[in-house]
Amino acid sequence: MGNRTFSPEILDKLEQLEAKYKSSGQNLGSYLDGLLHADYLTYWDYIHLDTLLSLQTPKTSFPDERIFILYHQISELYFRLILTEQERLTQGTFTREEFKRSLNRMNRYFDHLIDSFDVMIDGMDTDQFLQFRMSLLPASGFQSAQYRMIEINSTDFHLLVAPDQRDQFNEYSSIEDIYESLYWKRGATELATGKKTLTLIQFEEKYSKQFIQMAHDLKDTNLRQLYLKNFQGDKEVEHELRNLDYKANVTWPLMHYRSAARYLNRDPKEIKATGGTNWQKYLPPKKQQVVFYPGLYKEQEMEDWGKKENLH
Repeated sequence: MGNRTFSPEILDKLEQLEAKYKSSGQNLGSYLDGLLHADYLTYWDYIHLDTLLSLQTPKTSFPDERIFILYHQISELYFRLILTEQERLTQGTFTREEFKRSLNRMNRYFDHLIDSFDVMIDGMDTDQFLQFRMSLLPASGFQSAQYRMIEINSTDFHLLVAPDQRDQFNEYSSIEDIYESLYWKRGATELATGKKTLTLIQFEEKYSKQFIQMAHDLKDTNLRQLYLKNFQGDKEVEHELRNLDYKANVTWPLMHYRSAARYLNRDPKEIKATGGTNWQKYLPPKKQQVVFYPGLYKEQEMEDWGKKENLH
């Protein structure tokens, strides 16, 4: 063993490792000792499988509540994938191909989310859902902070204002003033009084400062600004942006609306969503008219926004 010679490839790697650790004042031999005693990595330890599978804690004994929890957790993981690509662009440098590739990945993740939503629409027993949902108050899917972060990364903050107030704001308006008029706040007002629901109050208490700081930080580097500064007229980039726009602001909300209608639309009256959120007015995209990249559409396309599913 003492006379064994290593291949040139192994010796080259050892020299590279020695140089790497030496540059930071570290000793290669110490790291080799650690490697010698370390256990082999397993799949279940690497992805923390046991922890992951322990994160479903239903509040009731209805079996379908576990489906409800799992699906929302899966959705949040896809949101994290989308945010990973957005942050790659808004917080770093990139080439045209890298910009296009990240947009394409975002669209692929949205496709998976949209295609999987039949788990919510048809995948649960209606009677079970209508009973266990009352144990979840005032929690609501409305409180997904990651989705709001996706919106803030995607476009200029003033384009997220409620439609009837949108002409009062522009790119020079105060971020704090814009925040008070964001469209999604209308979705968490009490149906009868118009007051903020506890769902919205809790959400704002936890995330308002973070959202406002994000809007400040991304004022010049959100995806819309990156497009305007670098890729105007690039048809391939514009195609990806139009796809992202329509998936995020029309197709995905429509899937939510269909799910809500499936479970909550009951004659003779509609059932309130968890937390009393105003889903009838909040979820339909044709009522919100949120468009991340308005310059990419013809006038008729803007008028038809949320009414058709063939714009992209």
